[in-house]
Parts: sequence; structure tokens; C-alpha cells
Amino acid sequence: MQPNQRRSLEFALDNLVWFMLLAVLVVFSLTVPNYFQLGIFANIIEQSSVLGVMSIGLALVIIAGHMDLSVESVAAFSAMATGILFASSGIGMGITLTPGWLVVPVSILVGLGVGAAIGALNGFLVIKIKMNAFIVTLSSFIWVRGLVVASSGGRSAQNLADELRFLAIQRVLGIPLTAYIAIVCFVGFSFMMAKTRFGRHLLMIGGNENAAFRAGIKVDKVLMIAFILSGAIAALAGWLLAIRTSGATANLGAGMLFNAFAAVVIGGVSLKGGLGALPGVYAGVLLLSSINTAINLMGLPAHYTQVIHGLLVLAAVLLDTLKQTIRKKLA
Repeated sequence: MQPNQRRSLEFALDNLVWFMLLAVLVVFSLTVPNYFQLGIFANIIEQSSVLGVMSIGLALVIIAGHMDLSVESVAAFSAMATGILFASSGIGMGITLTPGWLVVPVSILVGLGVGAAIGALNGFLVIKIKMNAFIVTLSSFIWVRGLVVASSGGRSAQNLADELRFLAIQRVLGIPLTAYIAIVCFVGFSFMMAKTRFGRHLLMIGGNENAAFRAGIKVDKVLMIAFILSGAIAALAGWLLAIRTSGATANLGAGMLFNAFAAVVIGGVSLKGGLGALPGVYAGVLLLSSINTAINLMGLPAHYTQVIHGLLVLAAVLLDTLKQTIRKKLA
């Protein structure tokens, strides 16, 4: 194979999910009534914001060769903490700060602190105690969701402070500010993975942890940071979710874990670790949101969404296997 052909094939393999997204948008624009309009595309980006941010943290841990099933519950707990402290109805305490804009950074810090603490606990049990990451984070998925119910008593907190709601209501070019926050997160963490030592080390650890250790990489430190980041990023997703809904309920975000896994796998992150890029994950999130939007416009029952998502995950795993086979032949 000629070098130019090889580079073209590598580019196609690395960006396959973007080509899939483009094909889906073209097909839906041609076949689904009222799909091809700027308002629909803006809505797709908006609907992708919370899931997109949650998928970033999950992708980091999976790239490192581990698993984090707790991200959904961490997001829910962060949302509930934000609602209890800064909502004025239901179980909300309605805390006010002077000046009022301080509620934004303070609420973010509260959420990030909660998520980072849970992520640190997960990392400690996995890295220092040598427990299985699947079991540890599954346990966290359960007990953190229990904390959400216990802290709320099954009740809701509504009517967040106006300064927080402003981020969900205010739009620039038809897109709410919360969506721009998600885009900035993807750009920032994509840069981190591609251009920093931490990102390179994370990929090396996921590819072969023993080889990375022998190469002098501080494996335990890098993995601990990955788990802490996963928890903190999931908490940020919960904060965005609370803003979008102007509060929190005990079952807020239920089912998002499976969609986050779908987005990560569809985005080209290998469940074996050591392979994947965050731009592809964002494309996976947009692909899921595009399909959900088409289903809603066609008036199809909601269970069609689950069927299609499941088939997409299966197709993504098969494509991942195919891509690895092709890369071995190119090597």
C-alpha cells in the first residue's frame, strides 16, 4: 500500500464516527420532515451537553484500562447538592450570596468537591487496595444513588437561583451557554490528551500497564488522577443537569450511564484501554442526540431509542474489532 493511501485509511479509521454522524444527518435531513433546520441542529447540540460532559470522565478511565460505573450517580448527587443548597422551592434551602453571581462559582466548587471525593475513594480502593474497578464503581453507583434519595427524602428541589438559570436560558447563536461549557470541556480535555504528558501516559497505561511502569511512569498517580477527574467531571455534568431542570429530583439522570457508555464506545474508545480520542466521543454523543431527535420528530415510541442505541453499541464494538484487525495488517 502506498504511503498516501495508508495515511488516508488511517485518517478514515480515526474519524469514522464523524463520517457516520455526517451520513446520519444527511439521511435524516432528506427523509425526516422538518429535520433540516438550524433550530433542530442547535437543539441537538443543547441536548448533548450533559451527556457529553459525563462521557469525558468515563472515557478517561476507560482509556486508562479501567471502568467507572459511578458517573451517573455522582452526577445525580452533585445535582441534588446544588438543588438543596441553591433552590428556593421544595427541599431547597435557597441560600443567597452577595454579590449574586458568586452562586455560580460556589455551586460549581461544591459539585466538583463532591465528585472529586467520590472519585478519590474509587481510585483508592482500586489502586491501593487492589479491588476490581467494576465492583468498586458498581458499589459506588448504588450507594451514591442511595445518598441522593436519603438526602432528599425522595422529594425535589426546584427553582434555582436566577444567576444559575441564566446559563441555561441565555443563548448565543441559538445555543445555550451550558452547551458552550460542554464544548469548552471537550476542547480542553482533548488538548490535554493529545498534547500533555498526562494524556500520553494515560494512553500508555491503558495499552500496557506493566510496560508503562517499567518505563518509569508513575502509574498509581496517573490512575488516581484519572478517577478523581472522572468523579469531578461527572459532578460538573450533574451541575449542568440541575441548571437545565432548575433543580433536582431523586431519580434525576437515571439511565444516563448506559447512554454515556454508548457514546464512548461509538466514539471509538476501546474497552480494552489504550485507544481512543475525545473528539470521537463528542461525535458519538452528537450521533445519539441526532437519532433521538429524529425519533421524536417521527413520533415513534420511546423504546425505539433503546433498540437503536443498543444496535449502535454492538456495531461500534464490531467496528472497533475490524479497525484493530486492519491496523495490525498495516503495521
